[in-house]
Amino acid sequence: MPYNNTQISEELAMNHLGLKNLEHVYWNLPTPRLYEHVIRNREGHLAHLGALVVRTGHFTGRAVKDKFIVDDAAAHDRVWWGNFNRAISEEKFDALYARVQRYLEGQHIYVEDCLVGADSRYEKPLRVITQDAWHALFARTMFVRPVDIGREIRSDEPEFTVLHVPHFHAMPSQDGTNSEAFVILHLTRRIALIGGTAYAGEIKKSIFTIMNYLLPDQDVLPMHASANVGEDGNSAIFFGLSGTGKTTLSSDSERKLVGDDELGWSEKDIFNFEGGCYAKVDHLSKEKEPLIYNATERFGSILENVGLDMATRRVDFDDTTLTENTRAAYPIQAIPNAIYPGVAGQPNHIIMLTADAFGVLPAIAKLTPEQAMYYFLLGYTAKIPGTEAGVTEPSATFSPCFGAPFMARHHPSVYARMLGDKIRAGNVRCWLLNTGWSGGPYGVGERMDIDLTRTLLSAALSGHLDDIKYQQHPIFGLLMPETLDPISTWSDPALYRETAEKLAASFKEAFAPFEAEVSKEVLAAGPR
Repeated sequence: MPYNNTQISEELAMNHLGLKNLEHVYWNLPTPRLYEHVIRNREGHLAHLGALVVRTGHFTGRAVKDKFIVDDAAAHDRVWWGNFNRAISEEKFDALYARVQRYLEGQHIYVEDCLVGADSRYEKPLRVITQDAWHALFARTMFVRPVDIGREIRSDEPEFTVLHVPHFHAMPSQDGTNSEAFVILHLTRRIALIGGTAYAGEIKKSIFTIMNYLLPDQDVLPMHASANVGEDGNSAIFFGLSGTGKTTLSSDSERKLVGDDELGWSEKDIFNFEGGCYAKVDHLSKEKEPLIYNATERFGSILENVGLDMATRRVDFDDTTLTENTRAAYPIQAIPNAIYPGVAGQPNHIIMLTADAFGVLPAIAKLTPEQAMYYFLLGYTAKIPGTEAGVTEPSATFSPCFGAPFMARHHPSVYARMLGDKIRAGNVRCWLLNTGWSGGPYGVGERMDIDLTRTLLSAALSGHLDDIKYQQHPIFGLLMPETLDPISTWSDPALYRETAEKLAASFKEAFAPFEAEVSKEVLAAGPR
């Protein structure tokens, strides 16, 4: 059903966000028209074969220290306050919000109406309002498009709203922010106010945080995870932090992709929150990751901070001059056999991914439900030199629930208990898959070959690992195939044991804040 843009913009201004005196509102433009605006506004460049290449400026990743949650009466006792969820007063939010309203007077804006949640029982209407055409295209790409699933675009007040002003900068001394950038979530009013940063990932992650806050009340476990399903209906969930292979391993030509980053697990199914994928593409290889590579070479895809030869308009994924965190956003339909909207049955397998840069963990191991809860709360992977400023040697990093910055509920054990209950109820098989190093730490050993990892994963999902001989890791207690004992890949067994003991100690230290929140069985599931 067509709408009159002027009428809708007045409705938006008067009844919802208080925006007024706008120059123009571009409402739900289709992808080709957004392309025209991007080029006309000089927001990006057209690459060979049709993708858009854009630059995000100073911020090429999430502004972790600039995220706040409004501390009102409804949220005060329900939020996991701390380093990831910093509190800001409602008065500060309202004052900054009013300044943004005044700032937008006389400007044009882009509005995209989308849905969050592929399962109609839990879907939420979302409105993204932004200054840039390319950010509108990002929203249109990443979330579920009503038109694609036969739904009318709703013109009434949405359940979630993102007001995105990347060219507006806060004044920390006045606004109570950490810097000129800000990501402020008002969970009660379900508004995300984002400014001072053009990194598009802030849009999707702000909505993910709100979903993480709301869905546990509906007995739905929100997950920072990907999922796929085989032809036989055998489905798998992949948990993992950035760089562990979550998107790569779930994008499998032999299986159907459900979603690559944000999912819900209800009593009936698993379902994608989104309608697109947002993949890391630094050093992307057509030989190793053909599905993702092909998705970047299409009209409608957005490439953030990727190298571009301006003469030939060909991209260079090995050019990480601007950032190691180069990204590609593309519709999930760009992956052959993807399910859209993404809904699948109860999972048969859970795969917890870690890129262990110390070369200690086995390539694959079975997990008990208690071990799955332990490693879920731990959220371990490792940073390697070059991934962040100041990182000169491998370092262990931990992100509870494999997504601590987005887990709003107090305490993270809320999500772990839900996970354990669902694993036991569904008799779900759980695995730990190491996509990191073998034969020694980073700089000495070698990174696990992606083809070997895929072979092990396929064997686990198909049941071919059920009848082989296993042994227990002497330090971590993990049940691993006898032929894949990691100590056998090291030239110095004593150095291996020393390195493993150090990593185990860091596990215990990182898990200490959760000891009072978990059962003795979960606590005993960690290293000895």
